Amino acid sequence: MTIRPAHPDDAPALVALRRIVFPYLVRGEAATRRTLVSPPPGSSMASFVAVSPAGEIVGFAAAFRNTSTTSRHAGQISLLHVHPSFRGRGYGSALLRASIEHLRAAGLRDLRGYVLPSSLPFATARGFTAGREMRYSALDLTAPLPAAPEPPPGYTLAPVSALPARALYTAEVAGAADEPSDVAPDALTFENWRYDVWEDPGLDKDVSFVVLAPGGEVASLSLLQRDGDRCWSDMTATLPAHRGRGLARLAKTVALSHAAATGATTAYTSNDVSNAPMLAINTRLGYRPTASTWSALTTLPA
Repeated sequence: MTIRPAHPDDAPALVALRRIVFPYLVRGEAATRRTLVSPPPGSSMASFVAVSPAGEIVGFAAAFRNTSTTSRHAGQISLLHVHPSFRGRGYGSALLRASIEHLRAAGLRDLRGYVLPSSLPFATARGFTAGREMRYSALDLTAPLPAAPEPPPGYTLAPVSALPARALYTAEVAGAADEPSDVAPDALTFENWRYDVWEDPGLDKDVSFVVLAPGGEVASLSLLQRDGDRCWSDMTATLPAHRGRGLARLAKTVALSHAAATGATTAYTSNDVSNAPMLAINTRLGYRPTASTWSALTTLPA
C-alpha cells in the first residue's frame, strides 16, 4: 500500500473512481486537474491517493482549510473514499491519517468530513460524531419538465453569462447565508468564490440563470455545473427580500430546461434534509432521492 500526494495526471483515474463510489457527483477531468495544479487560495489544500501494490489508484482524500467561515481552526476532509473492492484493507485509515496529520500541521483542529451511511461506523470508531444529513437527488432530463412559472411583474430572467462576477457573488453570499450547515459560511471572500464558482471549468454560464429584480439587482439564482450529459445544481438561492414569489423554482426550472435542450440527460443536486423549501421545489420538479451522506465532526486535542 502506498499513500502519496495526488498529481495532475491522476485526474482521469480519480474521476473514474469517483463515478464508482459517488455516481451522483458531477466533476470532470478539467475541474479535477485544476484543483490539483492550483488549489483554492488560502486553503492549504493537500490531496492524497491510495495506490495498490499493482499500481492502481484505489482511494482518495483531500484535506484543507475551510476558508468560507470565520472560525480560524476549521478544517475539511473532503471525499475520502476507497474502491469497494479494496475496502477493509487499511486504505481508508491510511488516507484519514494523512489528512489529519496535514490539517494538524496547518493548525486546524475543528474537522469536518462527509461519509456515506455505511461508513458512519468507520468514522465514529475514529472519534468522529455524526452531524447533519445531506440528501442527494437525481432528475431525468429526458422526461418533460414542469412548465416554468411566469416571472412576477418587473422581474426578468438572464443567463449568468450576461452578469459581472461581482454581482453574482454578492447575490450568492446573501442568498446562501441562512443555508443549514454545521459550519457557518460567514466569511466567503470574492477571491475564494471566484475560484470555487466563477472560474470553475464545470460552471455552464449559458444554462445557469438568475432572476433580476425590478431595480436590476439579482434576486434569485440557479447555477449548473456540466460534465458531458450530466449536470449538478451547484447553488439555487433567493435573497431574503425577494422570497415567497416562486423565484427559486423559476430560475431552476429555466436553467434545467436549457441544460436539457443542450444535451444534458441527468441532473443531480444535494440538500440538507432540514431545508424543506428547497426539497419541496426539487420534488415538484421531479427529483427523486438517490443517496445520502452525513457530516462527521471531531476536534483534535490542542
